Amino acid sequence: MYDIVTVGSATIDIFVKTHSSAKQILTHASERDICLPIGAKVLVDDIHIFTGGGGTNTAVAFSRMGFKTAWHGVVGSVENGKTILAELKKEKVTPVTKPTKGRTGLSVILVGLEHDRTVLTYKGVNDKLTDSHFPATKWLYCCSMLGKSWNTLVQTCFHARRQGTKIAFNPSMYLAKQGVVKLAPVLYGLDVLLLNKQEAQALLKKPHGTIKELLRALSAIVHIPVITDGANGSFATEGEFIFALKPKHINVVESTGAGDAFASGFVAGQMLGKNIIESLKMGQAEAAGVLGNIGAKTGLRSRTQIVTSAKREKVTVTKL
Repeated sequence: MYDIVTVGSATIDIFVKTHSSAKQILTHASERDICLPIGAKVLVDDIHIFTGGGGTNTAVAFSRMGFKTAWHGVVGSVENGKTILAELKKEKVTPVTKPTKGRTGLSVILVGLEHDRTVLTYKGVNDKLTDSHFPATKWLYCCSMLGKSWNTLVQTCFHARRQGTKIAFNPSMYLAKQGVVKLAPVLYGLDVLLLNKQEAQALLKKPHGTIKELLRALSAIVHIPVITDGANGSFATEGEFIFALKPKHINVVESTGAGDAFASGFVAGQMLGKNIIESLKMGQAEAAGVLGNIGAKTGLRSRTQIVTSAKREKVTVTKL
């Protein structure tokens, strides 16, 4: 039996950085937008290529923390797919499915944009997961899935509940904005739901909802809802108290994968029988490692490193 099986995407991530004067960041319709001239050739200063995708990011995170881990998702049958599978093998993660005909998912990530990034994502075969069978496991960790893969995720969660498997879910904005009714087959009865503030507001159709309001509403649906809010910290409840972790200042190199890392650390705490306070600290420690590096998997830590980091940083968790 596995400790955890993750269900989610796999991608090749290409990080691109340019200081070209052709690039401009402008304010349009209250948003900050990156602008590049049509027809121009923009010089790139640096490029990094890693594997990514919520499914494999979290699988590697759990494996490095010492859990027996499998990944359930889809890659293409050509070179990029082989690269991802080779890395999973190196990281001691067992792929559940075989490569399929089609292109592996790919993301181009424009970094260095006012300490943030813009991601261009090609889903590829990630939307074509059709096999809902997975090996026996104590936990199932579900990432955002679209198209045919969403229907498969629903069936996978149905089977998991019948088997008594605990389930965690981390939807992206793609899914969250579809609302509670659409996501109900996965949401109701969840052990852990993890999402950021904007996703929580979109899910509940409360665009101005506060953290307290959002957590109270979500706690009527799932056992433990967890909301992250960037530099403002992370928040979680089991229904009675709302706990808030305020992170210390971190020198952020690149933020891609930090959400996956935090979620993995928090769920790992739950898997180890820790309380919400300790789970929040583990999530923050894992996210800090990723924020200090380029690449969603580069800074992922071992269980010992996470525990040591959480103690050394002496991060405080308070009740709201």
